[in-house]
Amino acid sequence: MNEATHSAKAPILIVGGGIGGCAAAIMLSKVGYTVSLLEQADELSEIGAGIQLGPNAFRMFDALGITAEIEKSVVYPEHLVMMDGLTGDQVTSMKMGQAFIDRFGKPYGVIYRADLHRALVDACENNDNVTIHTGCKVAEYDDTGNSVKVTTEDNRTFEGAALIGCDGLWSRIRSRLLNDGPPRVAGHIAYRAVLPIEEVPEHLYRNDMVLWAGPRNHLVHYPLRKGALYNLVAVFHSDRYVEGWDAKADPEELHARFAQNCEPVKELLSKIETWRMWVLCDREPVKTWSKGRVTLLGDAAHPMLQYMAQGAAMAMEDAVCLAGELRNTQNFEQAFASYQNKRYLRTGRVQLTARLYGEAYHAAGVTRELRNNMLESRTDHQGYESLAWLYDPSNSPAF
Repeated sequence: MNEATHSAKAPILIVGGGIGGCAAAIMLSKVGYTVSLLEQADELSEIGAGIQLGPNAFRMFDALGITAEIEKSVVYPEHLVMMDGLTGDQVTSMKMGQAFIDRFGKPYGVIYRADLHRALVDACENNDNVTIHTGCKVAEYDDTGNSVKVTTEDNRTFEGAALIGCDGLWSRIRSRLLNDGPPRVAGHIAYRAVLPIEEVPEHLYRNDMVLWAGPRNHLVHYPLRKGALYNLVAVFHSDRYVEGWDAKADPEELHARFAQNCEPVKELLSKIETWRMWVLCDREPVKTWSKGRVTLLGDAAHPMLQYMAQGAAMAMEDAVCLAGELRNTQNFEQAFASYQNKRYLRTGRVQLTARLYGEAYHAAGVTRELRNNMLESRTDHQGYESLAWLYDPSNSPAF
C-alpha cells in the first residue's frame, strides 16, 4: 500500500508524547500514515536527567533520522566502571572506545534525556503527517472494530484508525486493555540530580560511566552535554512509595542510606542540594499487549527497572518494529499481533535481566565478595560478549 493511500485514511492515535510516543509517530509517518499524538501535559517536555545509550539505541536514531541532532549533545564515556561502594576499590572496567565500536558497529553514549526528547519532538513538529494535541488526558477509548474513538477528561473526542498506548508505567490504555492491576513496586528508590561541571570536585570527575555498588544501594555518575553537566543517580532500598517518579526527595533519608559507603560516594552526594525522587517499578513480562485495533508500546507494554539502561532503547525499537509491520498493510489487528510476537521475548528478557542486575549491584556480604571475584578478572572481550544478545545488530529491528 502506498503512502497516498495511507494518508487518505483516518489517523493513527498515539496516547503519550514521551520518547516512545514521539518515536512511534515519526516511524509511522515514514511508512505513510498520518498520526494524532495526544499528550496529557500542556507541553511536550521531559524532566532533566541523564540516560545511557547502547549501540541498539544508536541504530534506532538512524532509522528515526535524528542521529545528527543526537550528535550535538551526546557524550561518549571512555569506560564503563564498577567500583566497590564500601572499600572504594575498582571491581571491573570495560573500554568503550574503538574496540567496542568494532564489535557492535555503534558506540555507547550518554545523553541528557531532555535533549533526546527534544530531538524527537522537533522531528514530530516538523512533520506534516504528525499533529500534536497537548492537554489531552485520556479518560477512555472505544474500539468499534472499524475505528477507535478516544475521549479525554474534558470531553473532547478523537477518532482514528487505530490506537497505540505510549502512556508509560501507569498507562490508562493498558489498564483498559489488560486490566492487570498496578505495576510491581521493586522496593528501590532512585534520586536524580544534575550538577554544573564546575561544582564537581576535580579528583572525582572522569569521562566514564561509573557505578559505585554498595550493600542495598548504588551511585551512578557520568558527564552530560559535552561535559558541561554531571549526572548523578543514587538508588537504595526503601519502603517509601509515591505513584509516579518525579517527586521532591528527602536528603536526610538519602544520606542515612549511604552512611556506610566510602568517602568519594559521600562527597559526591554532599554536593547536591536538590534531588528528584521516584519509586522504581516494573511488571512481569507478558506475551500479549494488543487487542483489535489497540496496542501498547514502551513502558506501557513492558516497563522495566533502569538497571540495564534500556527503557528508551526498547521503546524506540518497538516503534521501528511496529512501523515495519504496518508498512504494507492496514490490517491493524494482524500487524499489531505480529509486532508483539516479534518483541515480547526480547523485551521480557530485558525486564528480567534488569532485575538480576539490580540484585548484583546491591549485593551484600558473601554475595558481594563473590560478585567482585567474578567480575575483577573479566576481560573487555568477555564483557562485550556478555552483551551480544542485546547489542548485536541482528537482534534489533531493522528498517
